[in-house]
Amino acid sequence: MAKRNTQWRRRQILDLLAESGEVAVEALALRFQTSEVTIRKDLSALESNGLLLRRHGGAVPLPQDLLRDSAISSPVKQQIARLAAAQIRDHNRIIIDSGNTTAALLPELAQLRGLVVMTNSLGIAQALLELENEPTLLMPGGTWDSRSEAFQGQLAEQMLRSYDFDQLFIGADGLDVARGTTTFNELYGLSRVMAEVAREVIVMAESDKLGRKMHNLELPWSAVNILVTDTDIEPQAKVEIEHQGVQVICAPTKN
Repeated sequence: MAKRNTQWRRRQILDLLAESGEVAVEALALRFQTSEVTIRKDLSALESNGLLLRRHGGAVPLPQDLLRDSAISSPVKQQIARLAAAQIRDHNRIIIDSGNTTAALLPELAQLRGLVVMTNSLGIAQALLELENEPTLLMPGGTWDSRSEAFQGQLAEQMLRSYDFDQLFIGADGLDVARGTTTFNELYGLSRVMAEVAREVIVMAESDKLGRKMHNLELPWSAVNILVTDTDIEPQAKVEIEHQGVQVICAPTKN
């Protein structure tokens, strides 16, 4: 019941925000008969998912320019995240790579117990600490890369190689039907190490990534087990990726 109440409460908070234009932690705690700490966790989770902006003592809607982008992408990312999270079991040891799509996993993790989560993203790490089920958090360290907003480099790779994980959840800047996931970032060595130390690699990417041509091959399809995308993927592209040995799971899109 508590898990269902959390999701219900967060939906109600978004409804109140849409009605009033702002919400306050103290007022929300009184309304929902819960602690201010719990409300702050709710707001942090909603902010990490791109649904609002936190302000001192409460939250406000996203600015119009960000809201326009969020309205296009967020529902699809959420559907992808739900299907990706369905692959996780209690007590799994997982890696979550940096990125907006992988960050959408975070609200879904609140339903799981005993998780151990490695991430190279400070933003994802902070959001993990806000979850009520308190997963064990690991970070690789290394060199901070401002472009990917994550830790990269040889030290991070060495740290990762000292562990083994059940699953890696990773996004993609682009998808190449013939080759695999692609990126504009030259620092993709850590992504390959993440894939090496995980028993199952799950790529989370919207279907429009298929139209992006990037020369850096991040992960070949041979290193990927599952692609979670959306139903707008072209049928032929889906077939060709499946022929590479990858299971393709499609989330429904909203018009």
